[in-house]
Parts: sequence; structure tokens; C-alpha cells
Amino acid sequence: MSHESLSTLWTATANHLWQSTLFAGLAALVALALRKNQARVRYQLWLAASLKFLIPFSLLIRLGSHLAPYRSAETRPVFYFVIQTVSQPFTHTPSLKEWLTASLLPWLPGILVSLWLCGFVTVIALTWLRWRRVTAAMRTALPLSHGREVDALRHLESIAGLRRPVAFCMSPSSLEPGIFGIMRPVLLWPAAISQHLQDAHLEAILAHEVWHVRRRDNLAAAAHMVVEALFWFHPLVWWLGARLIEERERACDEEVLRLGNPPQIYAESILKTCEFCMGSPLACVSGVTGADLKQRIVRIMTPEATMKLTPIRKIFLGAMAIGVLAGPILVGLVKAPLVNAQSPQAGAASRPTTSYWLAPQDQIYHVGGEVSAPKLIFAADPEYTEKARKAKYQGVCVVALIVDEQGNPQRVQIVRHLGMGLDKKAVDAVRQYRFKPATLRGKPVPVEVNIEVNFRIY
Repeated sequence: MSHESLSTLWTATANHLWQSTLFAGLAALVALALRKNQARVRYQLWLAASLKFLIPFSLLIRLGSHLAPYRSAETRPVFYFVIQTVSQPFTHTPSLKEWLTASLLPWLPGILVSLWLCGFVTVIALTWLRWRRVTAAMRTALPLSHGREVDALRHLESIAGLRRPVAFCMSPSSLEPGIFGIMRPVLLWPAAISQHLQDAHLEAILAHEVWHVRRRDNLAAAAHMVVEALFWFHPLVWWLGARLIEERERACDEEVLRLGNPPQIYAESILKTCEFCMGSPLACVSGVTGADLKQRIVRIMTPEATMKLTPIRKIFLGAMAIGVLAGPILVGLVKAPLVNAQSPQAGAASRPTTSYWLAPQDQIYHVGGEVSAPKLIFAADPEYTEKARKAKYQGVCVVALIVDEQGNPQRVQIVRHLGMGLDKKAVDAVRQYRFKPATLRGKPVPVEVNIEVNFRIY
């Protein structure tokens, strides 16, 4: 991967991370305000915060820019020169610290990508090992079409309004009862636990699992597992995972109690499951013993009346959801023609600095004092790439170069990347430029200059 690509990826990732972190913080504040409401409302907030990590705002802004009216693309070079207070030949010998920094800096993106890849592979490997435990139990399970467990399951499915019956499989393993699969969910039931459960306990556990299916909790958990694999380095992602499990279990507990199951019976059924079974190794295999068991039992035994969302709060949440989705699109619509459009002075004020490691005999001057600025006598027009033209992409690319004694550009390189293939187009164009050389006391000298190449859509 080229340095340009890594730089662009680094900037985009950093922007996406702080935006997603800010969104999660906002979701946390709203969840705190809704702590007296139903758990499913807070669960949806945490799920939205998790999915935000998969949807960069830049994509929505790009969508808005695509919806903007088409205008012709033009390019325009703007020149500015680095002016030093004292104009002296550049003969600085770098210190050891500067040399190490300059030597290691080009390797930093590759090191970061390698570390991310190691973490990504580790998370995937651990997930695969846990998945094997569940699939091993599924391979030894036998489908069951009748019995008190199946009869109770079908009755609860009709109450919950499930359109498709859940397959029931009896397993000799000790894994807790859990829902396996997303599109065609299967209830994996440990054979050894049935003899320890009365009918009331059995119905309470099955009701919990049926609501996992009704709420599509496995799908949401699988989506968050993708987030954890991609952003394993972000502590907030793992915190969101814990909140998702906590609120989904609490939401199912609320539904089980709403169906009229006695709190004591329901709490006993969970404890019996913990006594005779092992917990589910994966969040996307929804069981009955997830989250903080002590807190769940306390909430079940001391149920508090949960408030439904008031019309004002529903309007507020709806407006917030619309704003999050529509806001970036509107920004793309309104700001697309102005993206990175700035005056040469503004570009000079924000330009990055560039340094060159030169041999002692090289003398590179800077414009200022007795050193006159080179004058452009020929400028080749940079071309738009087809990808950038279709995307209506625009902005400013800054190119650093040395104008030698003959007025030719040397050591042309990018110091502010633009992407979309426009960096290469800018460099190719600048290499064709010709200058009247800079002079020092009437003698041509090489000088370091920066050039802004504006890619604009008019």
C-alpha cells in the first residue's frame, strides 16, 4: 500500500473514530435520561451506537454530494513560497533524534496496520474457537417434534406472534438453552436439564428464548461482533457490547414477567439453568444466563414499573434519528461545491511543513531577503481522474519541490494528500512546470517552494 493510500486511510479512520465515539457518548446521555423506561429502548440506543462504527458519516456526506447538481470540473494551480526570516543555504545536519524520527516515520503506518491485523486475526480466531464449541453441540443434537418442551414452545410462539416455528433440537451437551442461527433459528436444548424443571420453570425459560427470536437478538449480536473484530483496539466497543447484552437480557426478562410468569418461578428457572448448564460461549447464541446474574435476579424479584415512552420523548428520539441520518447528507448537498475551497493565503496558513535530508554540499535556499522568488513561465493543467469526476470530488493538493538553477522542478512530492488519484495527477503536472529561476545577487540558485493545486468543480 502506498504512502498516499495509508495517509488517506489514517485520516479517514481517525475522523470516523472520534465521530463514532461522540455518537456513543450522546447515546449514553440519552440512555441515562431513559433509565426508567423499558430496557428495549435503551437497547436500541446502544445498538445504534454500535452500528455507527460501521457507517462513517463521510459516506452519507458523499451521498449528499452525489445528489448535488452536476457542474463542470476545472483545475487551477495556486503558488506560494516558504519565506524564512533569514535567507541562508539549507545545510542543517540532522540530530540523532531527528534522524531517527525521519527514519521511523515512513514505517509507522505499516506498523500500525500490522498491529491492527494481528488484533483482528486474534479476535476472529477466538470467535472461531467458541463457534466450534456450539457447532459441536449442534452436530450431536437431534431434532424433536413432540413432547412437553415442544408443546410449550409452540404455545409461546403463538403468544409472541412468530410467523415461522422455531426448530427444536435436543442436545446431550451441557450448554445452556440457547437460540442458534439467524435466518432459521434453532433452539438448542440440553437433554439433562428437563428432568430438573417443572412445567412453570420450563415455560419461563422457553418464553425468554422465544423473545430472543422475536427481537432478532442474534442478528444484532453478530453485527456487533463484526464491530468488535474491526475496532478491537477501541475500549468503547467492548463496553458497548456489555451494555447490549445487559439490556437485551433485561428486555427479555421484562417480556417474560409481562406474560404473567411469577418472578420467583422465573428466578428459580434461571438459577437451575446455571446449576446444571454452562453459559453460551458466544453473544450471537442467545441464552438465558447472560449479563450480570446477580443484578438480574434482584431486578426480577423486585420488579419496578417501567414507563412507556411519552409522545414528547418519541418525537425527540425520532428527530434525533432523522438528524443523525439526514444531517451528513444535507452537509454533502450544501457544502459539496465548497469542500476545501480556500484562498491561497488560507492554504499557506494551514500548509504542512516539509524538510529534506540533503548532502552537505547541497545548498537549497528559501525565498526571502536577497533570494528572489522563481517565476512560473509554463504550467501544465492537471487532469481530473474519472473516479474523482464521477464523485464530484474536489479540494486542494499541496506539492513540495525544488526549483533548480535551470528553472526545472526537482524532488516533486506531495505534502498534503487529496486522494482519488488526484495526487498523482498533480505531481505529473507539476513536473512539467518551467520557471524563471530564483536568484541570489543575480546568480540563479535552487529554492524550495510549495505549490497548491486546486481541483474545483464549477
